[in-house]
Amino acid sequence: QVQLVESGGGLVQAGESLRLSCGASASLFRILTMGWHRQAPGKQRELVGFITAVGATNYVGSVKGRFTISRDNANNTVFLQMNNLKPEDTAVYYCAGGRNSGSTYRPDFWGQGAQVTVTA
Repeated sequence: QVQLVESGGGLVQAGESLRLSCGASASLFRILTMGWHRQAPGKQRELVGFITAVGATNYVGSVKGRFTISRDNANNTVFLQMNNLKPEDTAVYYCAGGRNSGSTYRPDFWGQGAQVTVTA
């Protein structure tokens, strides 16, 4: 079992940046693919992107070119750097850990979520 804890959420204005962190409780982190997901009010949770154990990244949709996922295996932490934020990025952001599955990954462990609010 891996426990994940997000931090760094908050309230920002459009165009600003924010960085989320997600700390993992176990050294198993090193072999996990780590993903970030988000859920906006009234919408389904969606994948933002993920980073494999060897550092390959994949991003989905409108975040490409604005968001960057990185990881620090020495400290069991994954980051989501969000630049040029837009009001439509407002959501609860979740980190997750899992295994590769074809061209994507399947999450097995979830964090509790961090609220990100972007005002116009």
